[in-house]
Parts: sequence; C-alpha cells; structure tokens
Amino acid sequence: MPYITLPDGSRREFDGPVTVSDIAASIGAGLAKAALAGRVNGRLVDLSHRIDADAAVSIVTDKDAEGLEILRHSTAHLLAYAVKELHPDAQVTIGPVIENGFYYDFAYKRPFSPEDLVAIEARMTAIAARNEPVVRRVLPRDEAVAYFKGQGELYKAEIIEDIPAGEDVSLYTEGTFTDLCRGPHVPSTGRLKVFKLMKVAGAYWRGDQRNAQLQRIYGTAWARKEDQAAYLQRLEEAEKRDHRRLGRELDLFHFQEEAPGLAFWHPKGWAIWQAVEQYMRGVYRDSGYQEVRAPQVLDVALWKRSGHWDNYQENMFFTESEKREYAIKPMNCPGHVQIFNAGLRSYRDLPMRYGEFGACHRNEPSGGLHGLLRVRGFTQDDGHVFCTENQIESEVTAFHRQAMQVYADFGFDNVELKIALRPDKRIGEDAVWDKAEAALRAALAACGVAWTELPGEGAFYGPKIEYHMKDSIGRAWQVGTMQVDFMMPDRLDASYIDEHSTRRRPVMLHRAIVGSMERFIGVLIEHHAGAMPLWLAPVQAVVLNITGDSADYAAEVTQDLKKQGLRVDCDLRNEKITYKIREHSLQKVPYLLVVGDKERVARSVAVRARGNKDLGAIPLEEFARMVVLEAAERR
Repeated sequence: MPYITLPDGSRREFDGPVTVSDIAASIGAGLAKAALAGRVNGRLVDLSHRIDADAAVSIVTDKDAEGLEILRHSTAHLLAYAVKELHPDAQVTIGPVIENGFYYDFAYKRPFSPEDLVAIEARMTAIAARNEPVVRRVLPRDEAVAYFKGQGELYKAEIIEDIPAGEDVSLYTEGTFTDLCRGPHVPSTGRLKVFKLMKVAGAYWRGDQRNAQLQRIYGTAWARKEDQAAYLQRLEEAEKRDHRRLGRELDLFHFQEEAPGLAFWHPKGWAIWQAVEQYMRGVYRDSGYQEVRAPQVLDVALWKRSGHWDNYQENMFFTESEKREYAIKPMNCPGHVQIFNAGLRSYRDLPMRYGEFGACHRNEPSGGLHGLLRVRGFTQDDGHVFCTENQIESEVTAFHRQAMQVYADFGFDNVELKIALRPDKRIGEDAVWDKAEAALRAALAACGVAWTELPGEGAFYGPKIEYHMKDSIGRAWQVGTMQVDFMMPDRLDASYIDEHSTRRRPVMLHRAIVGSMERFIGVLIEHHAGAMPLWLAPVQAVVLNITGDSADYAAEVTQDLKKQGLRVDCDLRNEKITYKIREHSLQKVPYLLVVGDKERVARSVAVRARGNKDLGAIPLEEFARMVVLEAAERR
C-alpha cells in the first residue's frame, strides 16, 4: 500500500501499485485530462509509470516547463513518424528539443523540398487525429540493435551500440513507428495539436563534417495556438531586424567567402563601431583603467603555461616562423599578465586595472558562423584587474554598477544575471573554485540583485558572472562577463610584494561589458531595427536642398553642423525633394534638414525627424544646440 506525497504536502494511500495517471485521476478529472507526465521522487516519468512504494509525486501539465518540453519532444517523434509514412526508405537519426521547438535529422536520397514540408506537416496532423497510444517498452541493448538493423535503421542501431553492453534501452511505439528514447512522452498522439514545420537545413551525422550529410527538419510546438501565433509573430519581427539584411541595406558591413567569419566594415558601419569604442574608452578612463596593447601572435609555450593549450587549442589558429610555433591569440589575458609581470608590483599598486580593445581570433566551425553574432575574428572591450582577495568584492560591485549604466545608455533596461560555475574540463583544485564562486555570490549579494546559476558553464580557469540583455522583442543576449581567476596568475608567475615584504599571487579579474564589439553591434542593430539612437547613428543628419539656388546654403549648414561634432551628410543631387526624403528615410537617418530660399534667408532648417515627423522650421543655431544636447545625453 504505497503512500503518495503530493506537492502541497498532503498524502494519499492506495491499495496496491498505482500509475501516475491513476494518481492524477484521484486528484480530479480536470487534472487527469491535463496530465502529460509525472515527477516521481524528482524523476520525470510517463503517465503509465507504476509506483509500488512510498513516493513523492507531482503531475506535469502543459503549464509546466517540463510539460512543454515533453510536448515538443513528442512532436519530434511525430515528425519522424510522418516522414516514415510518406518516405519509408528515409532513415531516422536523432530528434532533440531545442529552444522554442525541436528538430529531427534524416538520411534520405534527395533533398526535402518546401512542398515536402507541407505534406509532412499535414500527415503529422492526420496521425495526431488518430489519437494513437504512445507505449514504452524496454529491451536489452543487443535486442534493440538487432531490431533497428532489421528495420533498416542503421543510424539508430549505431547509437544503441554506443550504450554499454548489458544495459537496457527504452523504446516508444506509436502506431507503426518505433523510436529509441528515454522519454517521457505524451500518452497519445492526440495530445499534440499545435505545431508547425519551419525549415530544412543540412547537418552532419554526429556533428562531424567527415561523416554523412543529413537533412535537418526544424519545427516548433506549443500548448496553445495563441502562444504559437505570438512566437511566429516574434520570428517575423526578428526577420525584419536581422542585422545581416540591415547591414546590406544600410551599407554598414559585409562578409564574403575569402574571409569566412571576418567582417568587412564600411564607412557607416565603422562610424557605429567608433561611437561604441570611444564611449567605452571613456568608461575605461572614468573607472581607473589604463589602456594597454598586447601582441596578436605569441609563442605556443606561453599558451601551454596559461592552460589554453590543454583546454582551448581546438579553438585556436596557429602559425609557424623560423621553426617556432605560434598561436594567434584567442583572448587577451595572458598578454596582460606579461604587462603586469614587466615591473615589480607592490600591494600599494593594487588594484591595477588594464583595458584593451584587443583583436582576437577563434577557430569557430564554419557551420556555426552567423553574421556579426558568431565570427572568427572579433575585438573585445577587454579588461583585467589585478587585486588582492580582499579587493574582489569591491571591484566586482563597482564593475556591476558600471555595466548596468552602460547597458542603460545603449537602450537595454532588462538585464538578467547568471553565475556560470565550474565546468568538467578545468584547471585548479576544488577548494580554489569554492573560493572563487563564493566571491562572485558575495559580490552580487552586496549589490542587492538576484541571479541564477549555470552549473558546468564557467571558463576552464574560473567561474563568471554573465550579463544577459533582453532586446526590444524579448530575446536574451549574453554580452558582458566578470570572471574570478586564481589560476592564471599562478601558472604565469604573477606576483606582488605585500605589506610584510612577502611575495604573493594577485587575483585576476577578467571583465568585459560589451564583450565582442562585433556581436554587440549586431545586437544593437537588431534591438533598434537599424534605427540607431542619435548618438550611435552613423549619419545623424542629412541636409537636402530643394533647388540649385539653395545648394550653397545647404553646404554651409553641413559644415556648421560638422564643426559642432555631428556626423552630417549633404545631398545636392538634382532630384526631386520627395525622392531624396524617401531615400534617406529608408536609410533610417535621425534628422533630414530641408533647405530652400526661405530657409536660406531666415538661416533656418525645415526639420523632419525619423518616423516622418515634421518638426517645422527651426533656426540653425537652435537646431544645432538641440541635437548636440540629445547626442550628449544619449537619449
């Protein structure tokens, strides 16, 4: 007679073994209808799971995060089922849940077309309407291998062969389709009602480009139609904001095959870059950082001492000269330690803060490159603080306040904090990691802010605080970071002399606010949909003449505004003024200044603000004061 403890602390007694479904029904008909799975003693299980001993049980519905994930995983199986019904000679491989949806990889003799996706989605709907039960069974590993080989599913058989001999594996069957999966799944296909197939992409078996190429079908699935409709609307808005498209349309940057993952910056794009860099340079200066510059190429011996050789070399570019092997730096920290080590340091010198707009290169897989958001060459607003253990908290709290002000200035008011904890592949003793992680928690607690923790996601040399900004359509972007590092100063022999004339190791804090300049600018473009705030806009105003008689005045206005430090262009083409206004409006210029004879005589400008707002005629000096103030205040 098992006793079942529910989340509210109440207990129920049953006469014998009971399923999760039975427990849900005992609570109420509504919950029984909504139930998707259960959690038994903390473990997710199917509704059919039998319990024959005392246990803590909760019912999972589509209102729970786990419930939505189960819906999506079950929909991935539904996709594979539909593909097999329509294309029996296709082989199924893997189909995991991803953010907002799922995918499934297939081996098939020809590419799937958009028409195929329409047919597959229709078949998925038909299978769901059959409301076929989803049934779990367990087989010994070798029997499962034989089963899938008999079905011609060689990829599935290969996956199972990697499981240790003698272990059992779970299979799920719905109708005529059986798949390998640990589950849990929905009880029947009829529970899958809201889904959509999105696209087809290429993928390599097991992510290795040396293996066979597969076809990956992406889809999305939701509990409610309105949730999916909102998601699709967000995707449509994201497409409008895609920085790659806006980069072309606004003439900011481009990429080409000769330099994969490396951006070619055009004048307008570089103007945005410089606005960001010069602003961050001021942040450095105001926060007591000394700007430095370390070499791009360093002997691999240094990278071996720092720990990068053992923990990061697959992401590094290498070169050779005069029988010496060098690495192009993937990060700036070892170089900054060398600058610190170049002199004798006293405890009175600490904290020492170095900053560098350091160009780094990382050998990212070509399939992962994504415009400015994932590149092989990037520049960081990188900084390192050398301090004592007692100074960690004050340095981290000061950095936090500084970072939050920077994000606000760039238009980001919703920032989430996370602490990434020790990864499996790391250097240093656990006691040192305990101390470093505790220091970050204490610093954020001192700031009075909330955070979440990410086990296993820290750098190999230390834990880190991550800053995740939410953009104007709700997407989160990880940008800034603050890392506590007790390891690298020791490995690279950094030291200072304490108040007792004893040689001590400093603590090294790795910090960046915008992180990769490329990535941050890509995020800025998408956040603002290309309509950059005045202080960041590559062209802040364009002066447009109505007739040839006002060309000289237009040129004079342009020069006057440039002398005020504004980025201003002049369009004197012999085109209709309506044509010129439309063209520069599409370029998202904050202000268009129209001048004709009337404006020339009055020494004024007719101002049209972005968004087709007619501000009327404004004296030139007044307009200049207004715009200079707006730029200075970063409004």
